[in-house]
Amino acid sequence: MTKEAEELKREVRQFWNRQSCNAEAAEAVKFSREYFEQIEEFRYWDQPFIHSFAQFSRYHGKRVLEVGIGAATDFVQWLRAGVMATGIDLTEEAVEHARRRISVYGLPEPEGLFVADAENLPFESSTFDLGYSFGVLHHTPDTERAMAELVRVVKPGGEIRIMLYNRHSIYVINRWVKYALLRGRPWRSLRWILWHTQESVGTKGYTRNELRRMLLSLPLEQIEVRTEVTAADVLSASAFPPLNLFYRVCLAMAGWRYGWDPDRYACRPDAPEGDRRSNKDAGVCGSSARAKVRFTGNPLGFFHLIAARKISEQAGAADFATGGGTAKR
Repeated sequence: MTKEAEELKREVRQFWNRQSCNAEAAEAVKFSREYFEQIEEFRYWDQPFIHSFAQFSRYHGKRVLEVGIGAATDFVQWLRAGVMATGIDLTEEAVEHARRRISVYGLPEPEGLFVADAENLPFESSTFDLGYSFGVLHHTPDTERAMAELVRVVKPGGEIRIMLYNRHSIYVINRWVKYALLRGRPWRSLRWILWHTQESVGTKGYTRNELRRMLLSLPLEQIEVRTEVTAADVLSASAFPPLNLFYRVCLAMAGWRYGWDPDRYACRPDAPEGDRRSNKDAGVCGSSARAKVRFTGNPLGFFHLIAARKISEQAGAADFATGGGTAKR
């Protein structure tokens, strides 16, 4: 790791050690039952699709690793669902949130809770049935390595479920208006805006093309990416109210409408190569290789929800491993 990456990771750790994700939504006494309930209420109001995406109860009795537990809002859902859950985070603050939350609700002890680095997971390969990380890996300096690490520790035939930010979203465009255009710096890129103004320094967002390249470099199959609109997207006009109607029209035009073909924004594996109409309708699809990733949802939403299965074949999977050790409890 370069000195620049080490310094960036140190700044990211300091930022999230000051306050775990969504903790700003709570007004109650820290670590009280009301405090945790306020955080949970806000998270699932802002992102109501998390339950349908994570499918907590589906993994009852299975081994699940959550990378980046934050305030442990999702992590306790695994425990409530009878999952053999292990959680890691870069910060001591997050691990403390998890321990306090488990104690407050009298939940069963997890398989493990560790302060660890997503880019160097302390687990043997092929350990977990599911690798889950929601809104975390875009904060680490080497997101591609962190993705490869998560895939490495999942069993062949197991699954990954990951959320990464979408750089080409209404939310990021709004932040560009606020932090670049209205401040006389219109040359600032959307990449710069995320890096310098969205949560911890170094935050990244990915286009669908970038996601496709990243995902197809990993030993994955049945890859689906659904781009979701959050409350932040809908309310994004707060930076410059005159653009409110424009933002909402863009979201409506880019999203789902009653009677529209639900595959319009999906890569179609059966689309003939060279079929320009099918490829255009399929959004970012353009060849049989690209069709391995299926995209759905609203292209202007802020959250890319990624679900995929690790290939069952052992041959070749080791080429994607990035190393790792054995966790000590």
